[in-house]
Amino acid sequence: MTRDLGLDGAVVLVTGGVRGVGAGITRAFLGHGAVVVTCARHEPEADVTAGGRTAAFLSCDVRDPDQVAVLMERVVAGYGRLDVVVNNAGGSPYVAAAEGSPRFHERVVNLNLLAPLLVAQHANAVMQRQDGGGAIVMVSSVSATRPSPGTAAYGAAKAGLNNLTASLAVEWAPKVRVNAVTVGLVRTEQAHLHYGSEAAVAAVGRTVPLGRLAEPEEVGQCAAFLASGLASYVSGATLLVHGGGEVPAFQSAADVNQKEDS
Repeated sequence: MTRDLGLDGAVVLVTGGVRGVGAGITRAFLGHGAVVVTCARHEPEADVTAGGRTAAFLSCDVRDPDQVAVLMERVVAGYGRLDVVVNNAGGSPYVAAAEGSPRFHERVVNLNLLAPLLVAQHANAVMQRQDGGGAIVMVSSVSATRPSPGTAAYGAAKAGLNNLTASLAVEWAPKVRVNAVTVGLVRTEQAHLHYGSEAAVAAVGRTVPLGRLAEPEEVGQCAAFLASGLASYVSGATLLVHGGGEVPAFQSAADVNQKEDS
């Protein structure tokens, strides 16, 4: 039985909410009765639905200040308010730091740090005028808290996003709560591009204490909790959604207390 989070009818914007983790977040909020608007640069291949509801879609490049301003205006004009924003849009291809161009690194930081700040600024301006305020949830990554070889700029940007979350929570209180989810390994429709075959995906899952990759909706439920009244006294927090993290590499290499084959 799922506990009522009090999100029925809430107007929620999920950036990048049409595939992968973003689609899981969208489905979670739809399942709790929210009115969800998603945005991305390109039209989705299919609607995102859950609980008999379908998310609306608006085209927007969240790195573009003019487009973000129009996005917010359209959401408020269409629905009368904005209760929750989930800053999910982000990511980075695998490129060694020494091989990435200055322009490449700039674009990664822009998408993963400056764009969430831009969206949050516009959302805050709307929420501060509302009697009920609002909630903003940033989607961060375990790459923010550990070495991120191959995605160094991404990891650095996500580390900045965690600090940004804490700072905005102080600046925008008490009307607007700002929190983050730090996401670990997730099984999405593109998992094979990151990990390879099904056997490889399973092997990667075994490096997580819970023994598997997360499902996108599991991340979504955590975001929904942080946006809900159940988390009404939670702000400036970063919730770890990583299945226990990673099993320390030294444990598999060490032979102390290892069971011998009988």
